[in-house]
Amino acid sequence: MAFIRTYDGDEPVRINKWLGQSGVCSRREAEALIAKGFVTIDGEIVRDAGRKIEKGQTLTLDNDAEEALQSGITIILHKPVGYVSGQPEPGKIPAVRLLSFKNRDDDGYIPRRDESLPPIGRLDEDSRGLLLLSSDGVVAKAVIGPESELDKEYLVRVDGTITQTKLNLLRQGLELDGRKLKPAKVDLIRGQDLRFILKEGRKRQIRRMCEMVDLDVIDLFRIRVGPLSLGSLPEGRWRHITPAEREALIKGSVG
Repeated sequence: MAFIRTYDGDEPVRINKWLGQSGVCSRREAEALIAKGFVTIDGEIVRDAGRKIEKGQTLTLDNDAEEALQSGITIILHKPVGYVSGQPEPGKIPAVRLLSFKNRDDDGYIPRRDESLPPIGRLDEDSRGLLLLSSDGVVAKAVIGPESELDKEYLVRVDGTITQTKLNLLRQGLELDGRKLKPAKVDLIRGQDLRFILKEGRKRQIRRMCEMVDLDVIDLFRIRVGPLSLGSLPEGRWRHITPAEREALIKGSVG
């Protein structure tokens, strides 16, 4: 089914920008769709990548555009400790090495060894849990784009004395690299176990936040990205996300 949407903004806006803001695809992907003749406005094929859409006009992406946007794949992996998310340094093991037949948890396509599947939101070598690997630009934008509203949930075990003052600081009172952090949800579950829910993902953010209040992270386990949960997927196993999960990620990214 073709994608059809009527623009209701007050000011004309470039098509690629509007599609990007709507979470349909990235700006670059929109330009590629225009170049292939897959985009029409009020029934007229758009040929100019700089074309603007005006209030009341209807944009249509034909079926070929939908197929092009969904041609990428997205995999959810339960990453163990000891694997790196992205391009490894010498002696490190990349998480994509786990995408083998024996570790597959569904009947989906098994990526080639040379296939590009970058991590969508890194997970450090000494952390474990939900890791997304994807060649789908729409999913990447939904998860880690600058305007994404998706939150991420972590279970974190710490060493040190947990106080209400420290919890309050973790929730809203810290800065990293000279920049104020967005408010976080941080709750004490029991004993030394905390639950973090963040809407950003700076480098080693949770570990650095804890260090600033004299807490040492012993274990960091990501269990959810937006509407997508790790669920019962065993450690070291992987599967493709479903079309419904893909749609939920995209919709969730725009609040």
